[in-house]
Amino acid sequence: MSAIAPKFRPDGDGYKARIGLIYIASSVVMEAEMWAMAAEGVSIHTTRIHLPKVTIEGIEEMMAHPMLEQSARLVGSAPIDVLCFGGTSASFLRGTAYDKALTAKIVEWAPGPKITTASTASLAALAEVGAGKVALATPYVDEIHQRAIRFLEENGHEVVRHGNLGINSDHALAEVPLEKVYDHVLSVDHPDASAIFISCTNFRSVGAIEALEDKLGKPVISAVQASFWHCLELTGVDGAKPGYGRLFARRLTQS
Repeated sequence: MSAIAPKFRPDGDGYKARIGLIYIASSVVMEAEMWAMAAEGVSIHTTRIHLPKVTIEGIEEMMAHPMLEQSARLVGSAPIDVLCFGGTSASFLRGTAYDKALTAKIVEWAPGPKITTASTASLAALAEVGAGKVALATPYVDEIHQRAIRFLEENGHEVVRHGNLGINSDHALAEVPLEKVYDHVLSVDHPDASAIFISCTNFRSVGAIEALEDKLGKPVISAVQASFWHCLELTGVDGAKPGYGRLFARRLTQS
């Protein structure tokens, strides 16, 4: 008699790619959205850092704390393929040079995997969809929102219209319903904007991207979506489920 092979179910193993993530301790959105987009064979492994408050002072305190290095070393000790710093405002707050310096630090602390940040990934994603002028939607307080505009414009993306929600609580960021996110993004659209960028990795977005692109007829890029896409790009893996935006079109066509 021949033995019948056991039937195994998918168990979340990252046999195609393991993505490491440095993420805010009080945040909940980015991991959930990455898992939602991840095809079988892609896994996400997180380490966390404490953010006192969603203000410039709170972000700068977090980025200057030794826990940033510790978190990178901890998740970098796992057999991951790529490591993403999952804080958009924290990586763009002091401009492009700071974002590049942050990447260099993480390479030093976690020398094994490929490295990216939410801001680096967002610029790469905008380039992927051929974006020039953009519209910007954020949930930030005014001073952080203005830093986002400056970061985009110093990297060649004129912001032709923008809007923010003025939220300074990390828990409150994650509680904005997807319907309100959808309306917020529609409100910032402009005929001259070649794409819309949604900033913040604790602000729900990926579930609305396809509906927004259908409505607006242009690419919609979110920081979480861009971070996940860039991690896949760096590893060369086709690991996204369909339905999460034009950004993934090239890889989904090739797969």
